[in-house]
Amino acid sequence: MSYANSRIPASAQSGIHEQLVRRVERHLAEPFRKPYADYNRAAFAASLERWDQRAPLILDAGCGVGHSTIQLARSFPDHWVIGVDQSQDRLERRKPYPEALLPKNMVFVRADLVDYWRLCCDAGLKLARHYILYPNPWPKIGHLARRWHAHPVFPFIPRLGGVLECRTNWRVYIEEFACALSLATGRETGWETFEAPVPLTPFERKYRDSGQPLYRLVCDLDEDACATPRDGSLSRT
Repeated sequence: MSYANSRIPASAQSGIHEQLVRRVERHLAEPFRKPYADYNRAAFAASLERWDQRAPLILDAGCGVGHSTIQLARSFPDHWVIGVDQSQDRLERRKPYPEALLPKNMVFVRADLVDYWRLCCDAGLKLARHYILYPNPWPKIGHLARRWHAHPVFPFIPRLGGVLECRTNWRVYIEEFACALSLATGRETGWETFEAPVPLTPFERKYRDSGQPLYRLVCDLDEDACATPRDGSLSRT
């Protein structure tokens, strides 16, 4: 595959899924009680072993090869940054960063976010910042339930507080995420297009260099600071 030749997710869906609101409302009303996997409990404990319980927490959810986690740890040296991904292979491909040069205020853990988010809530953790960067969009109409905002675990995400930021290269995904977050928080949530002069992830760099529009939602869940669009989106370019 050629670099800077990435395509926007192809889908027959051009707007918010007609079943999204019904799904989110059901998940908000019905607690998600799936049993925890032991390896996720162990991963959760490992992610906090070196945390001093004073440094603000940052969660890089679905961190992939971890470049974003490393950049966040460097940008917020007084925070404890946790990069979580379900693939050990991706986590081990954090090149070109040798272990000795990695920031000391971060940790990578292999875990399923479906369990990890809920374990954070069970432990009463509150995040300072929370990143969901370029998740698998599952663009087929029949894949709605696989998108994070339509999954039963979604109500746990806003409970963690902090500044929540989601980024994607598919407009439908950010529209749906904003809709779901509005339902969960009871306040209108907007999104915006943006440029990425310093890309946080390899995907972001590739999408940017391919000339694709990039979308993000930034919402301070601890304050009344969710961006509200005037005409469907905000543009900060």
